[in-house]
Amino acid sequence: MAMISVQNLVKERKYPFIFALAILLVSATIFFLYSNNLQSLTFSLGDLQKSNPTASKPSQNATISPDTTQKVDDANDDTKSDDSNDSNSSNDYENNNTTITNIDNNDHNNLLIVDLKIKWVACKGPVAVDYIPCLDNSQAIKELKSRRHMEHRERHCPQPSPRCLVPLPNGYKVPVPWPKSRDMIWYDNVPHPKLVEYKKDQHWVIKKGDFLVFPGGGTQFKDGVTNYINFIEKTLPSIEWGRHTRVILDVGCGVASFGGYLLDRDVITMSFAPKDEHEAQIQFALERGIPATLSVIGTQKLTFPDNAFDLIHCARCRVHWDADGGKPLMELNRILRPGGFFVWSATPVYRDDDRDRNVWNSMVALTKSICWKVVAKTVDSSGIGLVIYQKPVSSSCYEKRQESNPPLCEQQDEKNAPWYVPLSGCLPRLPVDSMGNLVGWPTQWPDRISSKPPSLTTLSDAEEMFIEDTKHWASLVSDVYLDGPAINWSSVRNIMDMNAGYGGFAAALIDLPYWVMNVVPTHTEDTLPIIFDRGLIGIYHDWCESLNTYPRTYDLLHASFLFRNLTQRCDIIDVAVEMDRILRPGGYILVQDTMEMVNKLNSVLRSMQWSTSLYQGQFLVGNKGFWRPK
Repeated sequence: MAMISVQNLVKERKYPFIFALAILLVSATIFFLYSNNLQSLTFSLGDLQKSNPTASKPSQNATISPDTTQKVDDANDDTKSDDSNDSNSSNDYENNNTTITNIDNNDHNNLLIVDLKIKWVACKGPVAVDYIPCLDNSQAIKELKSRRHMEHRERHCPQPSPRCLVPLPNGYKVPVPWPKSRDMIWYDNVPHPKLVEYKKDQHWVIKKGDFLVFPGGGTQFKDGVTNYINFIEKTLPSIEWGRHTRVILDVGCGVASFGGYLLDRDVITMSFAPKDEHEAQIQFALERGIPATLSVIGTQKLTFPDNAFDLIHCARCRVHWDADGGKPLMELNRILRPGGFFVWSATPVYRDDDRDRNVWNSMVALTKSICWKVVAKTVDSSGIGLVIYQKPVSSSCYEKRQESNPPLCEQQDEKNAPWYVPLSGCLPRLPVDSMGNLVGWPTQWPDRISSKPPSLTTLSDAEEMFIEDTKHWASLVSDVYLDGPAINWSSVRNIMDMNAGYGGFAAALIDLPYWVMNVVPTHTEDTLPIIFDRGLIGIYHDWCESLNTYPRTYDLLHASFLFRNLTQRCDIIDVAVEMDRILRPGGYILVQDTMEMVNKLNSVLRSMQWSTSLYQGQFLVGNKGFWRPK
């Protein structure tokens, strides 16, 4: 059979046939390309989740359209779940097969949804509403051999990660906006009355009608927290709040009024306390819009870098600093910047009974052994006293000690990232640059935010990269983030950057009424010292595990190219469940990543009845509703 030649067709002027043939070839090509693209974006349940023994069971489809209900009473799914399982395990949902759905192009810019057919269920148990997987692992806590050093307050993550959704408290409402929230929050959002009664004489928190009110009192703030803050600076003017002293740590912070009121002085405070009998104190702080995290000085290093904080504060924080050979105080020494201050307001400073005198004598010996010097000690008009210590700025004191006890750390000891690392019994060497010169104090605030960080590497192009990164985020935030995506920024206060890099995203928001918790993942380059140098705060974390925070504590989660590497180590479903746990109803996510990761994450979020859209073909914007499974 002779081949049909296009040239012969032209000669014979069979134009209709040529046109039809061309249409057929174009259509076939488009179909071929779309099929290949669809195949590359199709992923089975095995690609999305860990092996699940219930996966073969029949299940119902979860409704994909987002729920916009604003009342908790109406926000529960009518789907029945098996209440006989009291554990919050990874088997708390079912999945059958998957279906590809192409969302309307006009509304969602061609996002692809994999209908996972997940039947989500609510977390169960007495702490379900406030469930923190790595701190509420009761089975692991029961099996501990010792609780002497606060082991029961440390992280004990369940394996596999729970895949249930945390329910809402009855009557939960959209949080009170900042700055009003500093002084009052909805009681129903954090319905914990214990501190109201326990601390009623110290004015930590008072219940008034539907609200919890925070009058600015505290155990050591008898004349109010504002007077206490002024008293510290008057005692030692070189502290200079908001210029010389910018980044501080408040140990055993209570409801974080100290950090909340320091915001007026351009000071950012990382307030922390354990999840203990002072019920929900960190949850109160975050609901108020004040930076805070759950942590404890126990057997492991805090998740902060060396030489991070300008000042550390402890007001009756109930830490035995001389315990275990002084390791708790040596941990503060590790994270305190050379030349930084430790403000200790506690009864051993100003009382003279036998117990307090013994504690004070132990503190004198311990601080001398680590070369801290007393720069101020005083008592205020209310009878409350404090002492202020300063960490050395030179190694000469270490070298002149009669006994090297505690010893200086070996160089290799200092390279361990503080993630599940035991407390050290040695003193870290003071930081030096590549020329061997001691690293100095950062530039005064506010110039500090854009100045070259002292801990930035001295490689030839490091400073240029830092400057370009700062410019990139300033432009992206002003021209894209704040202008375009469907985010109601007026409802935002607490922000988390899940992959913070140099902290450029947070720096670009510095003049707006938000604060950012900068997270540096443990499997990426360690840039957290640079973030602290800039006058910002942050923590180390592994996103393959649950975060040390209460549910519903952030208004916006930001992630720039986090998932493409993360999903090589853990499942994107587990990360999405954790994002759902820590984000408030009505809160947002803003994610930039590969389209493969965007589509996978989008599918999981839609299965949890979030609304999602793709902005400018690359930014996934998600909005969590009030829907919760029963």
